[in-house]
Amino acid sequence: MTLSALTALSPLDGRYSGKVGALRQHFSEFGLIRYRVLIEIEWLKALSAEAGIAEIPPFSAATVAQLDALAAGFSEADAEQIKTIEKRTNHDVKAVEYWLREKLSGNPETAAHLEFIHFACTSEDINNLSHALMLDHACSEAMLPALDALIGKLRDLAHRHADLPMLCRTHGQTATPSTLGKEMANVAHRLQRARAHLAAYPDVDWENFAHRFVAGCGITFN
Repeated sequence: MTLSALTALSPLDGRYSGKVGALRQHFSEFGLIRYRVLIEIEWLKALSAEAGIAEIPPFSAATVAQLDALAAGFSEADAEQIKTIEKRTNHDVKAVEYWLREKLSGNPETAAHLEFIHFACTSEDINNLSHALMLDHACSEAMLPALDALIGKLRDLAHRHADLPMLCRTHGQTATPSTLGKEMANVAHRLQRARAHLAAYPDVDWENFAHRFVAGCGITFN
């Protein structure tokens, strides 16, 4: 059976695929693999920058740039290579580790420390951070911009039709009349209130705040 909008298992990939295309780069398997690669690279960079780990010296600026470029330029072809490796490993996260080993074996700095890729990590360490980034980036790059655009259109309708009367109903019976503009403004206001809960105090360092709060209670922050 050929994969199409009619044969897709999920309506998100079928009937509604045209509405959620912007989310594919975040929530598809490609997106998950891409974020796993990013987390593994950032972890390797963090280990190198940690003075207390003498076995892996700080990477040069050129090597850091190479690592960043590997994450930023991750492609569908790269993901296909990882899926091929997974056929041997039967382990999705381990396949990412092996792919990184292959990619970094040509750089003397990283080739000498390939064993530090995924060092002290479990698959869950990589996965939960990847899922967090998937949600964060999908929200900031796709969902919130779409919501802001919708709120803007509703506000425009509210102004343009502020004086257009309309009949209102309650329990199926005619009630006090309103205007189309007022009702559009009401919907826009409700959406704006809901949106505020998605991005409340974005400039506050909540991790540091939580650390200070927990420590202030005499508890070790974990």
